Amino acid sequence: MGLRVDGLRKQFGEVRALDGVTFAVERGEVFGFLGANGAGKTTTMRIVLGLLQADEGSSSWEDRPNYTWPRRTWGYLPEERGLYARMPVVDQLVFFASLYGIPRSRARREALAWLARFRIPEYADRRADSLSKGNQQKVQFIATILHDPDVLLMDEPFSGLDPVNVALLKAAFLEMRDRGKTLVFSTHQLDMAEELCDSVAIIDRGRLVTAGTTREVKRSTGHQVVRLATSGDGDLGWLRALPSVTVTRPGRDFTELHVDDGSDPQRILRAALEHGDEVFRFEVVDPSLEEVFVERVGALDTEERTLAASEAMA
Repeated sequence: MGLRVDGLRKQFGEVRALDGVTFAVERGEVFGFLGANGAGKTTTMRIVLGLLQADEGSSSWEDRPNYTWPRRTWGYLPEERGLYARMPVVDQLVFFASLYGIPRSRARREALAWLARFRIPEYADRRADSLSKGNQQKVQFIATILHDPDVLLMDEPFSGLDPVNVALLKAAFLEMRDRGKTLVFSTHQLDMAEELCDSVAIIDRGRLVTAGTTREVKRSTGHQVVRLATSGDGDLGWLRALPSVTVTRPGRDFTELHVDDGSDPQRILRAALEHGDEVFRFEVVDPSLEEVFVERVGALDTEERTLAASEAMA
C-alpha cells in the first residue's frame, strides 16, 4: 500500500519530461526524490497531486487512484513559494487551513504554536513580505501541514535555509514520520536525503536510474568503502597491489578505498599490519548517496555519448 507511481510519461512539446517513472513509497516513510534541476522531480509531484495530467501511467494512494481522495489528504510545498505578500502571517495561515475545512479558532491556535516552534512567534502579525526568505519558507511549510495531511510532498524544502532552520525542519519531518505521515521531498542535497530518508529514488532527465531503501541503493554499486589511516609515510604502493581494491581518495587524514563485493575488507587491515604500520583508523561503510548518484548518472552520460558517436559514424 502507500503511494505508488507506475509508468509515468509526460511530454512537453519535443521535451520528454518523464519516461516511464515507477516507484513506491510505504506509508509512514520519508522518501527522497533525488536529481539535478530539470530531472523531472517537480513534474512527477504535480502529476501525483493532479495538477498535471500524465500522458501515460498512473499514481495511487492506498490502492486507490489519487484523484479519488479528498484534497486534505495531500500537502504540497512548491519550490516557488506562494504567500500573499501584504497579508499578515497568521491571517494567511488561518485562511489556508480554512480552505481544508479546519475551524478558524483551531487553525489560529495551531499556527501560533508552530510559529513559536520555528522561533518566529513575533512575526505572526507582520506582513509576509517583511520576512526573510528563510522565514517565509518556514511559514510556507506551516501552511502546508496545518490541515494535517496524510501525504506531504515538498519540492526542495531545505533550499536557502541556514543550519539552525535546517535542524528545525528536520526535527519536524521526523516527528511527522513518527505520527505515521508519509513524506516525499525532492532535493539535490544528497547528504540531507542520506540522513533523513528511509528510501530514495534517483531520476535523471526523466528516467528513473534506481530506487529502493536507502541502504539498498547505497549497496547497489557493487563495492564497499574502506577508510584507512596508518602511521605510514604516504606510500600507497602496497595498497594498490591488493587485488579487488581501488584507492579512490588518498588523503592527509585517511585514505579511502573501494573493495569489490565478495572481497573481504578485513584483508586490508591485515595487510596494513603486515606492512608494519600502526593503524589509527579502519572503517568499513557503504558508499554515500552522492557517490551512487555520480556513478550511476555518470554511467548514463557515458552510454549516451557513446551511442551518439556511433550514430554519427553510421
